[in-house]
Amino acid sequence: MATTIVALQKPKDISLDEIEGELSKIWLSQNGGKASPVATRAATFSMVVYEPEEFQQLLGALGFYDGAIDGVHGPITRNGIKEAQKAYGISITGRVDQETLDKLREEFAKQPADRQEVSNLNARGFSIADAIATQNPCRIITLCPTMGEDTGVTAQVSAYCPIQKKNSSSLICCEYITLRGTKEALERVSDVVTSLMIPDLPKFVWWKATPNPEQELFRNLCDFSNCIIVDSCYFSDPESELLKIQKSIDKEIYIADLNWHRLSAWQELAAAAYDPPERRASLGEIDSITLDYEKGNAAQALLYLGWFASRLNWEPISFTEEGGDYELKYVKFKGPKDREIVAELAAIPTADFGEIPGDLVGVRLTSSNPNADCCTILCSETTGCMRLEAGGSAQSCRTEQVSALTDQKAESLMAQQLQRWGRDVLFEESLAVTAEMLKLRS
Repeated sequence: MATTIVALQKPKDISLDEIEGELSKIWLSQNGGKASPVATRAATFSMVVYEPEEFQQLLGALGFYDGAIDGVHGPITRNGIKEAQKAYGISITGRVDQETLDKLREEFAKQPADRQEVSNLNARGFSIADAIATQNPCRIITLCPTMGEDTGVTAQVSAYCPIQKKNSSSLICCEYITLRGTKEALERVSDVVTSLMIPDLPKFVWWKATPNPEQELFRNLCDFSNCIIVDSCYFSDPESELLKIQKSIDKEIYIADLNWHRLSAWQELAAAAYDPPERRASLGEIDSITLDYEKGNAAQALLYLGWFASRLNWEPISFTEEGGDYELKYVKFKGPKDREIVAELAAIPTADFGEIPGDLVGVRLTSSNPNADCCTILCSETTGCMRLEAGGSAQSCRTEQVSALTDQKAESLMAQQLQRWGRDVLFEESLAVTAEMLKLRS
């Protein structure tokens, strides 16, 4: 369907009527002909997508990347990061850590104003249609912060109909409203953003950045939406940012984490390993748990440990960080009958990172009681867990391979999240324990 670009050079004068009017023209042109299928407009939900993808913008502006600004950490993105790290003498990992991001920002600031542009910024705002809109006529409002001079906000409106129902003359269509401007400009139009969400329909926010309760736009969207959706695998400082999420949940803001859903296979296999009655009885004997995860982001390991501790009523009593090659972290818990449990979290360097930073590599559960039938090792089917299997144990361990979800990309998980948007009590209970752990960091 047609795409219309509306130039809105004065953010304070942005007109909702102007945007809605352009959408109405699109629908009139689509449904004007009798032979054309009838297009169903947004009728299921509205969603705001905050899509900064700053690192790809920086890489593009500095000449290391020419792909779409879509946040996908695929081969093109990783190669661009490696080239930048090589050029600036940074450890070559293919991941955007804080050192790399700081250097990219520093180099970008040195560029002349006329070169602080990225030609492919217009790719943002239209990459999630097939994953989300195929079954749901909806409205998606994408906010694309840009760098450089504040020249106001530009709005682009369009409609996309990816699928036609079988034996039907109607189309399932999704409306897109994409707003581009600097962060400051988008802050100024936060009231316009919330007003664009359709009344009486569920309202979601996909915040593809670090959650920032101090940011006015973030606060407004929290107040206005039914659910804020984040993905902790891309948090630059997951320990601090998971605490922010917990504080928001304490304020009755409903937040969902897509990274939590990536743990479902690990949770299900752990539950199955202790399902036999004789093993279930030995759960209380566990006093050591080791979690290995891909170096770069500890969110999955922290959330999984919080889940396990919440199920067995372990109370966190200390959290220490020893660092080293594996960036070792230790958490001590007090379990039932004052049993002490020690958890070790280790960041494992792997030769080939996947698209998801910080994937779990392996989990080992053991007991100091040699007669306890509880030793279990869970290993990633793709990565393996040689370190855990070589760790040795006085017990014979049950070893299981964990098959990852068929598609762990954020867009696919988001499509699933939209089908189950009620509060996830298990996630909230697990995150609460994770937060208690992190408050003890020394």
